[in-house]
Amino acid sequence: MTDTTTLDGEAATDEAQPRSGAGMTIWRWLAAGLLVALLALMAWGLRTRAGGPVESGPAPDFTLTTFEGETITLSDLRGQVVIINFWASWCPPCRDEAPYLEATWRKYKDRGVVFIGVDYVDTEPNALAYIEEFDITYPNGPDIGQKIAQAYRIKGVPETFYVDKTGQLRGVHIGPLSPPILDNKIEELLAE
Repeated sequence: MTDTTTLDGEAATDEAQPRSGAGMTIWRWLAAGLLVALLALMAWGLRTRAGGPVESGPAPDFTLTTFEGETITLSDLRGQVVIINFWASWCPPCRDEAPYLEATWRKYKDRGVVFIGVDYVDTEPNALAYIEEFDITYPNGPDIGQKIAQAYRIKGVPETFYVDKTGQLRGVHIGPLSPPILDNKIEELLAE
């Protein structure tokens, strides 16, 4: 015990000792449990985000309104091979692959293949200028609120997803496409 002097000059004793016992133990366990739960939640979130793009299973359904005002719903395209390409006008690799995508679309559009361009984090004037520059004729529209990108868990652009005739994802290509990657995948999916 230590004697000290209070502000009014009276002597006081310092009897403060570290608390121990059941009350303190419960609070420590609760704090530790809360910390573990928080860390587990953060790890789950990081794992989900780091999981990469969706590559297999049912293709996440979406509805896209194109720059021309047409509404396209992925699930309405069953029976056809669907190529979904995420792009942006500000993306140099997207510009590299644009001529190949358009040429491949023109080659396969009458064979049961549908291309959908999903414009990612872009402005409409720049996107429309890009479409005009590369004479892109397949449907393209903005990903309002990034909902489609989130459903497919894209990491950046360009990314291209392959959907078979039954609506199942059959892979993803990250980065710019070059011949004959897309042709080979389309031929494989058409042969099924």
